[in-house]
Amino acid sequence: ERYRMGERIRAYLYAVDEGFRGVYLRLSRAHPQFVVKLFELEAPELAAGSIEVKALAREPGSRTKIALASREAHIDPVGSLVGQRGVRVSTVMSELGGERIDIIEWNADAKEFVKEALSPATPTEVVLNEADHRATVTVAEDEQSLAIGRGGQNVRLASKLVGLRIDIAKEDGTIQAEEQSETPAATEEKSEKAAPADANEEKTSTVKLIPDTIDYFKAIIKFKKSLMTKSLLSKNIGWLYKFPPIY
Repeated sequence: ERYRMGERIRAYLYAVDEGFRGVYLRLSRAHPQFVVKLFELEAPELAAGSIEVKALAREPGSRTKIALASREAHIDPVGSLVGQRGVRVSTVMSELGGERIDIIEWNADAKEFVKEALSPATPTEVVLNEADHRATVTVAEDEQSLAIGRGGQNVRLASKLVGLRIDIAKEDGTIQAEEQSETPAATEEKSEKAAPADANEEKTSTVKLIPDTIDYFKAIIKFKKSLMTKSLLSKNIGWLYKFPPIY
């Protein structure tokens, strides 16, 4: 985001630190709770506690999924945040620079919750593997792109929202897309492979610089030897300032 001088912005205060120079206020517009606080300003039901935020997954500046539950039977949690003709959610989206927001209703049934999390797609079947914390979701062929999302964003956010790894499968059982994150071991292996290359580049650049440096100092020594007498020093005193002294 780009800010202009004198512009008013809203941010979430997530920490207050005390340092040697005083108190530091840590502000963020990318924090997940920033979305919740913005909705509290627009929806009185959420601020009063009649609606509870059960889960939230966010990729700042791009898309957010938020799961809600109502503590009162006569209150619609999704409708309360959307507002009449989408006024409330539109206001929050404008504050976030056009970030897309998916509002879904939380469900205690894990299968139903996974189905809701993958909206706007409509899965036909969900198979849970609680031991591996995975869920295999079957969708129709014409809804595979909706379930996966652009760059896998929809299935990735849905996985963070429900706390399970989600696999998108065709109706014939073929796995179409798998939500997974890079393991720490793979990250360390990549860094170890990249380290020797960087070291070799550093050595190469050092070797290239050494001959030039030696020739430079040799030229300075020869020049100073030629200026041993006072008369030569007085005449060429201006030339000496062009070279750094050698001790």
